[in-house]
Amino acid sequence: MAKKKHMKDKLHFNSATIHGGQTPEKAYGAVMPPIYQTSTYAQTTPGGHQGFEYSRTHNPTRKALEKSFASIEAGKYGFAFGSGLAAMDAILKLLKPGDEIISTDDLYGGSYRLFTKIFKDFGLGFHFVPMNNTEHISAAINDKTKLIWVETPTNPMMNIIDIKAIVELIRGKDILIAVDNTFASSYIQQPLTMGADIVMHSATKYLAGHSDVVLGALVVKELKLAERIGFIQNASGAICGPMDSYLTLRGIKTLHVRMQRHCENAAIIANFLNENSRIQKVYWPGFEFHPNHNVAKSQMKDFGGMLSFITKGADYESAIKIVERLKLFTLAESLGGVESLAGHPASMTHASIPKEQREKSGLVDALIRLSVGIEDVRDLIADLKQAIG
Repeated sequence: MAKKKHMKDKLHFNSATIHGGQTPEKAYGAVMPPIYQTSTYAQTTPGGHQGFEYSRTHNPTRKALEKSFASIEAGKYGFAFGSGLAAMDAILKLLKPGDEIISTDDLYGGSYRLFTKIFKDFGLGFHFVPMNNTEHISAAINDKTKLIWVETPTNPMMNIIDIKAIVELIRGKDILIAVDNTFASSYIQQPLTMGADIVMHSATKYLAGHSDVVLGALVVKELKLAERIGFIQNASGAICGPMDSYLTLRGIKTLHVRMQRHCENAAIIANFLNENSRIQKVYWPGFEFHPNHNVAKSQMKDFGGMLSFITKGADYESAIKIVERLKLFTLAESLGGVESLAGHPASMTHASIPKEQREKSGLVDALIRLSVGIEDVRDLIADLKQAIG
């Protein structure tokens, strides 16, 4: 068995999504981990249990998912939370009042809200800079800097941030690097292999992949950091349930094949939009003219299933009309499911960011964001044609 386990640690990604960190269930040999829908576990004597005592601390179904997280992110320790923001909350609790965080000025609205409306009141300082140029990061670093929060590609402007360059920038300093890998997914990039300390996912999106779960993930390599996160998770209690753990683990088993189609479809749609005379600009890192395209090409396996665009002369009202006319693309929050979604970030996912702050990063009211699903791309293009006009 030891040899078999060792072999599983060496699996290529497409096999790791299915087998990574997983073993058949001991009692009956179930291939898929059972849903352990229990809050507590019998003990033979106080402290005498079989590895599980209370499901806030550990649950067998959640543990199987956490091992999968670690496997697909080339890490050692995985943690499953009730949501992506709950996972972020745990990272910020590693810090203390007076510490400062450097983040991109173009990031998910919920992350911005957590930073500025919650943790700023607990004495943490935040600097939002254009992180696609490391000079801006370097200028913001000071003795109080304890965390650099990276989101790449960014949401929704699709900016690419050079993870390795940031690692080199802070080498030798007591600063953590955390990467929100939600947009790319583990299939496309693995930040821990580039030197990052923490990888975070809203597993609600690509990892689960079916728009039926809300769940968050953290993965680390270093034991002491894992112990600190594990303590915070248990003490704060922001865990996910066994059913959601099961559904997410099931979703991960098809991550590689889903991401291949997401990427293929997005590339076709990005080029279609770029060649459309009604479109002013398309934001997709696969274009050679996209800022930091070479960085994307070097640190990403593919260019993902997300893109944004603006129509010529479009304003708020025009953008709203387009998303309302879409039929196959569903107008909805979130992303990363098998079905294609469209969103208007200024009024939906990023409404919590002040308009002035949004527009500084290019997020104008006319911007439309697409999460390209795995449907037949011909049907998706036909839908976009009729909606854009």
